[in-house]
Amino acid sequence: MKLLVTGGAGYIGSIVSRLLIEQGHDLTVLDNLERGHREAVAPQATLEVIDLRDGPAVHALLTQTQTPFDGVLHFAALALVGESVERPELYYENNVLGSLNLLNSMITAGIPRLVFSSTCAVYGQPDVVPIDEHATPRPANAYGASKLAVDYMITDFCVAHGLGAVSLRYFNVAGARGHVGEDHEPETHLIPNILRVLQGKRESVDILGTDYPTPDGSAVRDYIHIDDLADAHALALDGARAGEHRIFNLGTGSGFSVREVVAAVEKVTGQKIPSQDKPRRPGDPAQLVADGRKIREQLGWQPRKPDLETMIADAWAFHQALPDGYKTPAGT
Repeated sequence: MKLLVTGGAGYIGSIVSRLLIEQGHDLTVLDNLERGHREAVAPQATLEVIDLRDGPAVHALLTQTQTPFDGVLHFAALALVGESVERPELYYENNVLGSLNLLNSMITAGIPRLVFSSTCAVYGQPDVVPIDEHATPRPANAYGASKLAVDYMITDFCVAHGLGAVSLRYFNVAGARGHVGEDHEPETHLIPNILRVLQGKRESVDILGTDYPTPDGSAVRDYIHIDDLADAHALALDGARAGEHRIFNLGTGSGFSVREVVAAVEKVTGQKIPSQDKPRRPGDPAQLVADGRKIREQLGWQPRKPDLETMIADAWAFHQALPDGYKTPAGT
């Protein structure tokens, strides 16, 4: 298929792109390179430097191509929780307006299928863990709210225009695919921040909250390997049904506490990680773990790399190969 990947210069989009190319698809990447990296774009893909907020440019790309696109995988979004609280206008403009421009152009161009990168942040503080797709959405920040707004919008477009769409609400993504991995600034994710301690870029890792109702007092999260996440997107592309919006939670169903993640990094790297106990971050749930039965039953997805140590080892290999991320000089 001829596919458009928005946000294909980012961590997740760049790795999903590589899997799709390996499967024989023809890819175009749309990215404004504001937070993504040109170096991360799959070399076999065509890169279009376009901002989704630029409606006419998006419309031209989707409607004026000689061979129409068969589908879109939509990753382009701002995703910093703290920033979304401080500047919600950025998140509604980029995530919601940008997605509306994309959907409008898809309908005009007659593109039949969409896979949307959603998030467990739509659920906020869950009443029940593990979290299934029937959990009431209660986003606690503008990031989660903007993603939920796009999910609602997709549902309406499916009903009105016959679009076939799948939203994947995933939990904590980790790992790398060779020399393609996680390179954010600022970095807010736990595993790369622990690895930055080993690289001398941080003095210690912060344990944000030590009094949660969990076995060791630190918060528990569900981690999924980026390769398994990519597999799910390929399955979702094939699982899109005309006129239907299918929503799946994506996680392994296993939770690891912050302290357990630190211990796993120490085991993988053989190095001691200094840590500091800090107060809870406002709004952080004690546990976020996916009930992933629906995607396993309906799409046949099975994680190939559910082991936390494998995720850490792959991430560590990426950080060792590119110690300064995509700014690392070629040949280093």
